[in-house]
Amino acid sequence: MAHRGTTRNGVADKIPASDLPQPVKIQQVRYTKIFINNEWHMSASGRTFPTRNPATGDTICEVQEADKEDVDKAVAAAKAAMQLDSAWRKMEPPRRGRLLHKLADLVERDRKLLATLETLDTGKPFLQAFFTDLEGSIKTLHYYGGWADKIHGKSVPVDETFLCLTRLEPIGICGAIIPWNFPLLMLMWKLAPALSCGNTVVIKPAEQTPLTALHIGSLIKEQRLRRTQAGFPPGVVNIIPGFGSTAGAAIASHEGIDKVAFTGSTEVGQLIKEAAAKSNLKRVTLELGGKNPCIVFADCDLQMAVEEIQKGAFYNQGQCCTAASRVFVQDRIYEEFVRRSIENAKKIVIGDPLDPQTTHGPQIDQQQFEKIIGLIESGKKEGAKLEYGGGAVGEKSLFIHPTIFSEVKDSMRIAKEEIFGPVLCIFSFKSKQEVIERANNSQYGLVSAVFTKSMDRALSVSGALETGTVWINCYNAMHVQTPFGGYKMSGNGRELGEYALAEYSEVKTVTFKMNDSM
Repeated sequence: MAHRGTTRNGVADKIPASDLPQPVKIQQVRYTKIFINNEWHMSASGRTFPTRNPATGDTICEVQEADKEDVDKAVAAAKAAMQLDSAWRKMEPPRRGRLLHKLADLVERDRKLLATLETLDTGKPFLQAFFTDLEGSIKTLHYYGGWADKIHGKSVPVDETFLCLTRLEPIGICGAIIPWNFPLLMLMWKLAPALSCGNTVVIKPAEQTPLTALHIGSLIKEQRLRRTQAGFPPGVVNIIPGFGSTAGAAIASHEGIDKVAFTGSTEVGQLIKEAAAKSNLKRVTLELGGKNPCIVFADCDLQMAVEEIQKGAFYNQGQCCTAASRVFVQDRIYEEFVRRSIENAKKIVIGDPLDPQTTHGPQIDQQQFEKIIGLIESGKKEGAKLEYGGGAVGEKSLFIHPTIFSEVKDSMRIAKEEIFGPVLCIFSFKSKQEVIERANNSQYGLVSAVFTKSMDRALSVSGALETGTVWINCYNAMHVQTPFGGYKMSGNGRELGEYALAEYSEVKTVTFKMNDSM
C-alpha cells in the first residue's frame, strides 16, 4: 500500500504500456443517492449538489444532498443494527471477517471502474488511483477481515480472591468524515477497522468527491442481495453525501454517535473535537495537517534522495497531508541537490488524468487553487528564490506547475503554513543538532524523512524528530500493517495496523470474587 510514485506512477513503470489498465468509459454515474439501511434514498430536503471534474470543469452528475434530517435517519438505522438481539451484534466474528474479505473481492472486481470514478472526481492520474488508492483499499479490507476473529481480551492476575477478565467490545455507532484527496482509501482506513470490531458506521464523503463512496454502498447492497442473509445487515453501513457545514457538523455533534473519525484540515479537526466535547463527549480520532521535514545529509545517495523527496512533494499534486514541503539539505551538497531537483521536476508530465502518460493532474477546486497560488506569490515576495514552476498552467484551468523554491527562510509563510499543493521548499543546514531543532520547530508533527547512509545517524535523528512517522531513505512508504498518525497539531489517535482496532473498541473489566461455591 506504499504511496510510491516514479515517472509513471510507481508500479506502472514496471508494466509494459500495452498491458497497463485502461479507464472505463462512463456514460452516466449510477449511484448518486443517499445510502441508508441498505436502500437508496432521496434527500429529505430534495436538494442536490454537483460534483465536478477538476481537469475539465464539467459537471459529472448531481448528487443528493444530505443534511441533519438525513443524518438522523442514518443514525437511527445504525442504532437499530447495533441492538443486542440484532443480526449484526449476534454475528460470529469469523463471519464478519468473511464479509470484509468478500467486499474486498467486489472492490477488486470493480477496480477499473472505481479508479476511473476516483480520477474523474479528484483529478488524480488514473494509474495512481488504480495502483495506489485501489490497491490500498483492497489490502485494508483484507487486513481487517483477518483481524475480526482475533480481537480478544485478557485474563489479568491480581490475587487469590479475585479473577479479572477484560473484554473488547464495539464502541457503537461510528461517524466517519472523509477527505477529498484520497476519498476511497481514507474511507477504507475507517470503515474496515470499525466493522472488524463490530461497530456500525455513518460515512460522510467529501462534497467534492462522493462517487466512490456511493459505489461502495452499491457493493454492500449487492453483497446482501446475492448472498441472501449472508451480507451486511441493513443499517450497518450508511453513506450520506453532503457538505461539512451541515451533514459533517451534524455527525460531530450528534448525541447518538459514539465516535467520530476525521481526516482533513487542522482547523476543521478542532471544530469537530469541540462539537464532540460539547455534545456527548464522543471519542474522536483526528488525522490532520502536516508541514513535514525531510533531512538530507551529505553522505546520502543524492539522486535517490532527490527522487524520493519529489515523489513526496508532488504526488497527488501535493495534496497530501504527508507532503514533503520542508527539505533541509546539508550545505556541502545543497547546490547540487537544487540542480538535480530542477532536472527531475522537468520529467513530470502534466495533462489529462485519464492519459496513462500523465503524472500530474489539476488541483481539486478553485478555492484550493487560489490558496496555493497565493502562497507561491508570498514566497516570491518574501525573498525565496523561485527555481522552477511558480504558476498556473494556462489561463482557465486548475493545473499548477510543480514549483521549487530555494533559499527559503524559516520565517517565511511557505516555510510555516501547510500549502497542500505542488510546492517544494529547500533550506540549507550545517549541523545535526541545528537541523533537528529547525525540523521540530512547527505546530505540526505528522511525518518526516531522513536521508543518510549512517545507521547510527538515522537512529539518533529519528528518535529526536517529533513526528508520528519517520521514513529512512524513502518517502510515503505506508503499509496497512503499521500505525499512522501525528504528534501535536497533526491530530491524535492512530489509523492502520492493530493500533487502529483500539480506536474502535471499548475495554470492559469483569471481576469475579472467588469463593468455595465457585
